[in-house]
Amino acid sequence: MDDVRFINTRFDPDLTGIHDIARQMAAAAGYTAELTVDRVLAQLLRLRVAQLNPCSYCLILHTRVAHEIGLSDAKIAHLTSWRESTMFTLQEAAALAYAEALTTFDQRAFSHAHARMTELFDARGIAEIASVVINMNVWTRLKLAQGAVPADAGGAGGD
Repeated sequence: MDDVRFINTRFDPDLTGIHDIARQMAAAAGYTAELTVDRVLAQLLRLRVAQLNPCSYCLILHTRVAHEIGLSDAKIAHLTSWRESTMFTLQEAAALAYAEALTTFDQRAFSHAHARMTELFDARGIAEIASVVINMNVWTRLKLAQGAVPADAGGAGGD
């Protein structure tokens, strides 16, 4: 993210213990964590949660990571319309529906999405996917609360 810097417009999260808690969660379920679920799938989920919340910091970071791990520009670009695509696998589609239902917490959608997940993933896979989604929801909400807004790294960002 060399071309972007972030400005906290509301508060510094290091003033409380929440940043440390979020970092611990990131170590377990963040984009550098060692998980058994496919890393491309996990990254799609992170990016989708960032889109849903919508967190500029997370969108920029997780789009960059998605490119780094080999996700195509086309798949990243139309992630918001994944239901209308044949580029996403059955597992990816089920996990995306689950991530959306958990993020927005639509009880009916979540129950249906969870049932579909049990057809495609084992208990550990579901737990890891839930952890990835929960971790991303913590980070997106933390960044939104602290007011982490992007600015041009060259300084032309309204300082």
